[in-house]
Amino acid sequence: MSTIRHLTNIKDLTDLEFQTLVFKAQEFKKTFKEGNAEDFAANNKKLLGRTGALLFSKRSTRTRISNEGALSFFGCKPMFLGKDDIQLGVNESFYDSIKVISSMTSCIMARVNKNSEIQELVKHSSVPIINCLCDMYHPLQAICDLLTILEKYGVDNLKNLTLCWIGDANNVINDLMFACLKFGISVKIATPSDIKMDETLAKEAAELAKKNGCVFECNHDAKYSATGSDILVTDTFISMGEEWQKTAKLKQFEGFQINDEIAALAKPDYTFMHCLPRHTEEVSDSVFYDEKHSIVFQEAENRLYAAMATLDVFVNNKGDFNK
Repeated sequence: MSTIRHLTNIKDLTDLEFQTLVFKAQEFKKTFKEGNAEDFAANNKKLLGRTGALLFSKRSTRTRISNEGALSFFGCKPMFLGKDDIQLGVNESFYDSIKVISSMTSCIMARVNKNSEIQELVKHSSVPIINCLCDMYHPLQAICDLLTILEKYGVDNLKNLTLCWIGDANNVINDLMFACLKFGISVKIATPSDIKMDETLAKEAAELAKKNGCVFECNHDAKYSATGSDILVTDTFISMGEEWQKTAKLKQFEGFQINDEIAALAKPDYTFMHCLPRHTEEVSDSVFYDEKHSIVFQEAENRLYAAMATLDVFVNNKGDFNK
């Protein structure tokens, strides 16, 4: 019996495997945009008539739309299972639920609370698990982000780029930093003084940067990190479920809004990215809606093609990156 491959995070993929996912996403976008989706579907029927489970403990916009769209692209019927729809962890054990769900579906695309839940899914599922977000990682967002960067700058220019992250040490940057480094893009991370990156992940990222001849650094100075950077990125300062901490969080992140002052320190042709949803404390309107620099809506659309590429590798081709 072949070993099932799951997508839980970006760091556990080889550089070539991750690059393959991004290039596949690029090809799927081309197929979709050129109106060749029907021809593609006619020749790729591995998932036709099957069901893909969307196991969501958290509400979403982009993740749900992109995942359901990607499953439908392959002829696979999406089945949305929200926290109020099934017995997961309520009147039935986690183990029993996953054994049942995986026995009747072709994959489980999971948007959950904790990384430990993703690990439990992987441990007990008989079908591929696609991590669509947990408290530690957000791999589909990283695939989408690198596709967007690739479209903006071209593959030959990636190793000359520096991405600057200004904000929290969260699931998005935990995957994005490895995604960038696997393409040779340097990464500078600025967090408030009382927030530090996960030490183990930061150490692994530094080792990867050394191997690939690029730079990885963490500090607490937003202006320093922004200076000379090609790409500015941020995310929510107040994560879902932390709304009660809003006042304290806003004080903690004072000086970390990406605004005209911060943007002026980046290269003149800088690019701004954000995974959405966005709030004004993270980025000013003048930066977020600047059509010359901001590519946030292109980035959002690319979630669809990231999901397509992931399904093709992990579900259609059973984890074989060479097909």
